[in-house]
Amino acid sequence: MTTEDTTRRDNTRTLEEGVRSDFTTAMSYGDYLHLDKVLSAQQPLSHPLQHDEMLFIIQHQTSELWLKLMLHELRSARELIKADELAPALKRLARIKHIQHQLTDQWSVLATLTPSEYAQFRSFLASSSGFQSYQYREVEFILGNKNADMLPVFEHDPAAQADLRRLLSEPSLYDEFLAFLSRRGYDIPASRLQRDWSKPYTLEPDLVPTLKLIYEDPHEHWGVYETCEELVDIEDNFQFWRFRHLKTVERIIGSKPGTGGSSGVPFLRKALDLTFFPELYAVRGEISEVAPS
Repeated sequence: MTTEDTTRRDNTRTLEEGVRSDFTTAMSYGDYLHLDKVLSAQQPLSHPLQHDEMLFIIQHQTSELWLKLMLHELRSARELIKADELAPALKRLARIKHIQHQLTDQWSVLATLTPSEYAQFRSFLASSSGFQSYQYREVEFILGNKNADMLPVFEHDPAAQADLRRLLSEPSLYDEFLAFLSRRGYDIPASRLQRDWSKPYTLEPDLVPTLKLIYEDPHEHWGVYETCEELVDIEDNFQFWRFRHLKTVERIIGSKPGTGGSSGVPFLRKALDLTFFPELYAVRGEISEVAPS
């Protein structure tokens, strides 16, 4: 009788001889990942304990982990572009898009929380709100949505506030890409190369003709053309995330204000008008149509 036959009959899988089982002096999977800390970080506050609070906590904790990875990749992509290493930067941007899909898909899980279920523990959140996620603000800052008015929100956390202040004063990912284009000989307006980095990025009409040149001859400008499209993908994904956030909140609390003091859904809806890379959208209306041959 073969091992395969035994496995099928007993519905078990015999451990191979080389599989390690003694971790008294060796590093285990749990040790490497510090699972004792990670899995003990879920501390519901509702009393009596409400079953659905665990979903709410894990949803937001996992989102923060994905945001941490996204920031790791965004910082690396920005530095690679600054160093004129476009190919590995594109790899980072591709990974960021997959992270964004994970973050957006998570809203489907939270959307299973009904208004009555959320109402059972919402008061225990007190004034805490996702609005106070400093990692989310860091993502917005590094992508170009700078907003100095956000800094006072983090006065209670000097380290987070310092990180945000640093990102506020640094060029964004898009700023570095435009500087890269300039070094490659593309005509980039001086207003985009020397500006107050702490201000949110706004549309520069004089940049559109340069992007039109790239878009009308992709094969001649393939590397930068591909980067432009990767950036558009990232913005689209970010907007999908914002929209799913809005609709999930609307589904659960309706017209109620947010726990952090915002108006709730109306406040979230305003974010849909924000943009990271305005010229990459403006150029789409400028592409010349090619006559059929």
